[in-house]
Amino acid sequence: MNKNKLAVLVILFFAITLFGIATDGFRAFTSETARSLALVKEKPKIPDLILQDSKSRSYSFSNLTKGKYTFLTFMYTNCGTVCPQLEMNMEDVYNNIPTKYFEKDLVFLSISFDPSRDNSEVLETYSSYFDSDGEKWRMATVPNKKELEHLLQTLGVVVIPDGYGNFQHNSAFYLVGPDGHLIDIMDYTNTTAATNTVLNYLTLEGGD
Repeated sequence: MNKNKLAVLVILFFAITLFGIATDGFRAFTSETARSLALVKEKPKIPDLILQDSKSRSYSFSNLTKGKYTFLTFMYTNCGTVCPQLEMNMEDVYNNIPTKYFEKDLVFLSISFDPSRDNSEVLETYSSYFDSDGEKWRMATVPNKKELEHLLQTLGVVVIPDGYGNFQHNSAFYLVGPDGHLIDIMDYTNTTAATNTVLNYLTLEGGD
């Protein structure tokens, strides 16, 4: 091997090493991935807020989720693009979790970031399109605008109105621990991996 080839290989080696460090082990290829990784490392506490669900009930996030894992998505019912697929994939995960875990260990929650349109009646209709029963899997809004904005900011959820009544937004599965801290953000298109992640946490917690 001549000196020029050796120099190129050395440079390539260091470039790959630096890239691996900068991308957290080659995982942070996009700004969205980087943001998710940073949030999971930070493990922010979910701010307490008041939810209004599809059954017209109001209660705090902490009261609903205390001592439980929370599998969480953000959507709006007028969305004709990613949201239906997001909730269909959430339904797939939901149906692959043994029902015993929903008694005291786990709750599914879909939160609309469009409270002006997604009232309880609208959410009740929307929930019927999926397998949301309003108990083990609830759909709700955050009526208080400041509380909603704080929640979205805490979890890195980007919501941009397009001026025509719709929103550009990122989508993911979020897992919140029993202590109210974010513990994982998952690719919503990989339902098998998301199911396994949830089950891993549940079995570690329950020991079975």
